[in-house]
Amino acid sequence: MTTTVHDNSAETRFEITVDGRLAGYVDYRRDGDEYALPHTRVFPEFGGQGIGSTLIVGALDEIAARGGTVLPYCPFVPKVIRDHPEYLALVPEAQRGTFDL
Repeated sequence: MTTTVHDNSAETRFEITVDGRLAGYVDYRRDGDEYALPHTRVFPEFGGQGIGSTLIVGALDEIAARGGTVLPYCPFVPKVIRDHPEYLALVPEAQRGTFDL
C-alpha cells in the first residue's frame, strides 16, 4: 500500500491517496501562515487502516515546512497531535487550551 499526502490548493485541502486512489482529505482555511483545520474525512472503504492519522501527519509536516501554524478545529486533529507531541509547537501557545492541548 502506497500512500501520498499532497496539497490540493484549488480545493483548499490536503488529500491522501492510497495506491493512486483518493482516500480522504482535511479541509483548511488559510490566513497568512495560519491554517485552520475544520474537517477531516476518510472514505469508508479506507477506514480502520490508520489513513486518517497518516493524512494529518502529512498535512502537519507540510504546514511545518512552510513555517505555518495550526488551529486544529476538527476534533480528530488534536488527537493526532496528542499522539505525536512533536507537532504541538505548530499550535500557538495561547490557543492550546482551546483544543485541550
